[in-house]
Amino acid sequence: MAVKDEIDDTAAPLMEHLAELRKRLIYSVIAFIVGMIVTFTFGSQILDFLLMPIESTMRSLGNDNPVMQYTAPQEYFFTLIRISMVGGLALGFPVIAYQLWRFVAPGLYRSEQGAFLPFLIASPALFLLGASFAHYVVIPLAMTFFLGFADVPSLLAALVGTAETLPETMPVTDAGIDIVFNGKVNETLDITLKMIVAFGLCFQLPVLLTLMGKAGLVSSAGLGNTRKYAVVGILLLAAIVTPPDVVTQVILFSVVYGLYEISILLVKMVEKKREEKLREDGYYDDEDEAETEAGAKAEE
Repeated sequence: MAVKDEIDDTAAPLMEHLAELRKRLIYSVIAFIVGMIVTFTFGSQILDFLLMPIESTMRSLGNDNPVMQYTAPQEYFFTLIRISMVGGLALGFPVIAYQLWRFVAPGLYRSEQGAFLPFLIASPALFLLGASFAHYVVIPLAMTFFLGFADVPSLLAALVGTAETLPETMPVTDAGIDIVFNGKVNETLDITLKMIVAFGLCFQLPVLLTLMGKAGLVSSAGLGNTRKYAVVGILLLAAIVTPPDVVTQVILFSVVYGLYEISILLVKMVEKKREEKLREDGYYDDEDEAETEAGAKAEE
């Protein structure tokens, strides 16, 4: 005997729903605060980890003793606070997602509950994948691009070892002003966090489009027909999110476009499962479909 696909029998008055929402919010806030405290405890180590791309870039350019600075007494403290907020959200996300699930699940059909839960798990996994891609691939390329605008003779001297080893055609003189990079902690961290969040959100594309496919808002055929517009949109996104570096932009475009194609395949799978379900329930008529296809071919 088939199990009825019905909403859980947990109907409650409005005040009970509000009380339930308040309880879930309290649990979520507590998880966020605990995550913030834990992250702040290891804030300096996390900051060192986030600054690894620029550190390795500076070392590759010949700076054996990379130094970052802050120019206000409170700057370093609030930098750790920013890291703690992001870390608190990351560490508290499993609890927050669980509380969201506990609040929403009673209002869903049992089949919808089974369909929604995998996306709740896939979303943080894809965000972590995108953040890792940004930290280990994109940010080092961006830092190399930005820091590459150093004085060419000084840069060559750093790479070769001493100024005396430079070619005679490029002498280093005492004239002019030495332009050096004195990085600020909060500004460097700002670029790093923006790229990590941006790439993490870009990697949510399969989750977003597949959910929209389940809701019937998009179709695989529609996504395929709008592929050329998606290419333009992804190119604009790559130009906005990444630094003005062609290599970085091409990498982001290739990754996001690949995710778009994967999303089309996932939506096709969703449509196939929906079609099979309709066939089982007797709502899908193969003869009507054949007649429709024959009429479409005749019109062509």
